[in-house]
Amino acid sequence: MGTKLNIVLVHGAWGDGSHWRHVIPQLDAKGYRVTAVQNPLTSLPDDIDRTKKLVAAQNGPTLLVGHSYGGMVITGAGHEPNVVGLVYVAAFAPDEGETPAQLFARRDPPSGAASIRPDSNGFLWIAREEFHQSFCQDLGKEEALVMALTQKPIAARCFDDKSGAPAWKIKPSWYQISANDHMIPPETEQWFATRMNPEKTITLNASHASMASHAGEIVTLIDEAARAVS
Repeated sequence: MGTKLNIVLVHGAWGDGSHWRHVIPQLDAKGYRVTAVQNPLTSLPDDIDRTKKLVAAQNGPTLLVGHSYGGMVITGAGHEPNVVGLVYVAAFAPDEGETPAQLFARRDPPSGAASIRPDSNGFLWIAREEFHQSFCQDLGKEEALVMALTQKPIAARCFDDKSGAPAWKIKPSWYQISANDHMIPPETEQWFATRMNPEKTITLNASHASMASHAGEIVTLIDEAARAVS
């Protein structure tokens, strides 16, 4: 089945590798060698560097999958020579020189933006009492509570860090749009996908946390991408 391909999962802001907990067992059962990075969320260069090092350690062809801000990361880390494809899950897909702040400014702020709170150390959080509605409204209360209380903040500077040359211009890519996303406007996600002209685009009636609420569909998309590049 060609199922020894490496798959590296890249989380976004306000989360860590555990955000892929519903995806990992299904990919593992298909025979893929799955690893979820734990990025520091301290700057885009820091996160790209951490991901590149993990990719280089895979010792073989690797598919990169990024959620949300993780799309910024895989756009840079995807230049590693053993990366054979990219999957964007409700994610930023920047062109060279673009920042998350600039991409947000293309449209009115999504409703979830009002839930973001800065702290005194230069990091951004989502208000825990608003996390469910803002980030993952299609998950159960218990799972949303755990996400809210274990969230990993992101450095505010990450929103001003510029993307380098995008790997999606030279490597095959796939894109998933979340139609009910409260953190990145679905229209912006559609714009990313249209600009990228990926191998395939799917739209799910999902929140921003589509990898948790629609894990089966995300696994199907990743599996399709993996088979295409194997």
